[in-house]
Amino acid sequence: METVAQRVDRLEQVMIELAEQSKITQQEVARLSMEMRAFKDEMNKRWGELANKMGTLVEDIFIPSFDIILKRYFGVTPKRIFSRMKLRNENREIELDIVGFTEDKVFIVEVKSSPDRPGYVDDFIEKLKILPEFLPEVKAYRVIPIYAGLTMSDSTIEYLTKNNIYALIVRGDILEIANFDKIRKD
Repeated sequence: METVAQRVDRLEQVMIELAEQSKITQQEVARLSMEMRAFKDEMNKRWGELANKMGTLVEDIFIPSFDIILKRYFGVTPKRIFSRMKLRNENREIELDIVGFTEDKVFIVEVKSSPDRPGYVDDFIEKLKILPEFLPEVKAYRVIPIYAGLTMSDSTIEYLTKNNIYALIVRGDILEIANFDKIRKD
């Protein structure tokens, strides 16, 4: 029969083993946590890269058809077209996705891969307000704002229409200004 001393010794041994196992488990959890953090950081980086590629991919869809859209809807052919135009003024910078100049009009196109995201349209409206500070020559032109995306919700199109901004989307295999007749001005 086991004595009390033997039981205590055995219990102490089990406690030592348990403490050792707990220490190993904590080390493994810490290592796994570091690996997960590194994985998360890498995934965030990849998502950012993918979002940037998606943004330029969307722009690349609209730029080749820009002349066709302006001719079809506005009856004009731009004399100068710029894509991804960066403008700086003092400490500030803005980027214009597509800009097209005709004799008397300048078309400013904002392309979004997620055009329905809250705040994007308002950001574009603000960009249009400060545009003359960055590109003073637009004061001599009639500014035609166009907001573009592969798809767009009706509520976004309605909001754009209320703000006299054309909504350019893909329908089927062609680009279409969804609200042209609602805000068309001669």
